Amino acid sequence: MKIVVYSTDWCGDCHRAKAVLKASGLPYEEIDVEATETGRAEMMAINGGINKVPTIIIDGNTLLIEPEDEELSVALGLLN
Repeated sequence: MKIVVYSTDWCGDCHRAKAVLKASGLPYEEIDVEATETGRAEMMAINGGINKVPTIIIDGNTLLIEPEDEELSVALGLLN
């Protein structure tokens, strides 16, 4: 499973989502949209121009924007 998380350092929802990911033990790639030249542009191209974090892509086909813990857990296959 490939997981990419677009986030910022100051975002509380980002910290919460990353805590769910860390607890799951699944590896993920984090892209700080404020620390990289292309991070924000990539994120907005993927999610239709929406400038919201966290934006999470799972296996290149599941897009989550500011997911709640349960929504993220279901998408990761941790909950039914």
